[in-house]
Amino acid sequence: MGIKVVRFEKENQEQWGVLSGEELLILENTYASLAEFLEKGIDEAKSIQAKVNVETIPFNEVTILSPVTKPARIICQGVNYSTHRSETGMEASRPPYNMIFSKADSSLSGAYSEIKRPPHVKLLDYELELGLVIGANISEAVEVSNENLHQYIAGLVIVNDVSARDVQLPQGQWLKGKSYRTFCPTGPYLYLLDKEELPFIHDLELNLWVNDELRQSANSSQLLYKPAETLSELSEVMDLSPGDLIVTGTGGGVALNLTREVNELMANLSIPYQQKLDLLVENQLRSGKYLKDGDTIRCEIKSADGVIDLGEQMNKIVMNKEKSLIDSK
Repeated sequence: MGIKVVRFEKENQEQWGVLSGEELLILENTYASLAEFLEKGIDEAKSIQAKVNVETIPFNEVTILSPVTKPARIICQGVNYSTHRSETGMEASRPPYNMIFSKADSSLSGAYSEIKRPPHVKLLDYELELGLVIGANISEAVEVSNENLHQYIAGLVIVNDVSARDVQLPQGQWLKGKSYRTFCPTGPYLYLLDKEELPFIHDLELNLWVNDELRQSANSSQLLYKPAETLSELSEVMDLSPGDLIVTGTGGGVALNLTREVNELMANLSIPYQQKLDLLVENQLRSGKYLKDGDTIRCEIKSADGVIDLGEQMNKIVMNKEKSLIDSK
């Protein structure tokens, strides 16, 4: 059985613990980052349930923080489910290449934190995704397979790849449109996998609700580019370190719904930017599915038999009331 590792704050102090039922077993040592925990804290987390006189605290009495910490590379796979490819105006079949992009680590936020909508963003979207936390240094090309995947993946987390579509698409700015602060709710905990549990990566159910309406329902078996082959490919391109996060893609059911014609319009360099933006917003708002202030997103990822359960996220959308340089222009 895997271990549920929680990073939390209590009385302005950050700590780490292991979730057991509804109680947090508090680790004696503190760790400045997830990378440090993976290097020095796993043995303590594994042994704490066998100890006596362990300090505990109810899970619901602390502020839950993202288990993934800065600094971290956040590497994302785009349109990696057939259902999502179809709704974005693409061919549903597996493409000839793995689409890779990134999010800024300053977008990381907690599983119950507010998602702050920038005032200029009208097309705020959700994307429930399975996150893989890297557990080993990768500094050269390696051949990762399902048999040795446990050597590179420390555990799993829920990730919501929140996206400003009216920045991402007309500007062609995936990094910018997905990297606003709070746009990456992660957790509530890191599920440290036992080696025997690795096959579950390929059979996890992902469900997302907006205001209790089921919007997304997928299974990780539907991933077009699987974790092992993705890690092999990434290892040929870049270094990865313990605590880095691979976000594997989202299934169908997001608010975004594009036709091929709209896609072509967004890619047409001869059309002025403002015209593209106005057409996109007008086209997309008709669905009524984009996130509005006050909406609540709930996310779950678990196996059908409940053996693997990554917990639940619950995030409310609020308008970011901080000064916006964009809106002041």
